[in-house]
Amino acid sequence: MRCLAVLLLFAGMYVAPAQDRDFLTADEADQIREAQDPNERLKLYVKFARERVELIKQLVAVEKAGRSAVIHDTLEDYTRIIEAVDTVADDALKRKVAIGEGMKFVAEAEKEMLAALEKLDEKQGKDYTRYQFAMKQAIETTQDSAELSAQDLATRTTEVVEKQKKEKAELDSMMSPKDLEQKKTVAKKEIETKRKAPTLRRKGEPAKDPGK
Repeated sequence: MRCLAVLLLFAGMYVAPAQDRDFLTADEADQIREAQDPNERLKLYVKFARERVELIKQLVAVEKAGRSAVIHDTLEDYTRIIEAVDTVADDALKRKVAIGEGMKFVAEAEKEMLAALEKLDEKQGKDYTRYQFAMKQAIETTQDSAELSAQDLATRTTEVVEKQKKEKAELDSMMSPKDLEQKKTVAKKEIETKRKAPTLRRKGEPAKDPGK
């Protein structure tokens, strides 16, 4: 019954053409939006990725007409979920948010999912060529993500920050001197605004003596 429930859950995801299909269901997207803590988001993405792997297992187990399209799309969605995991982790590290709990969960899960995908890849049915590329892409993406997840967070944070600086420098180099100067002016004003302490005093009203 559980396997059937998983199949029914994803049945409606394959009606629209691939370019119009979201890699998360509406309910999943809502759950992600509600999870503000990166650790919780990482766990949710892992949950959704595992469900895709389970669905692929069920589809590969029984040769049936038309299954290759569903396998292909599910693999693509899985790949995008894993990419989202990396994006959430990198964004959290840029903001210096602690994600040790979430990354431990991700690292363990990705090892399991990678092993499962590699095993599924060995079961090459008659329609294998129709989803072969998507399968290889899913495996490679999981391998790359698993390496990042197993990496020391301090080292990864340094790499993420350096990459961000490099990308910023590249973008700045493509800007005209006028645009670059305008950007610096805006950034300076934002810093000054943040530094100004908020006040409820009217214009010209002297500050009150805290001792009175």
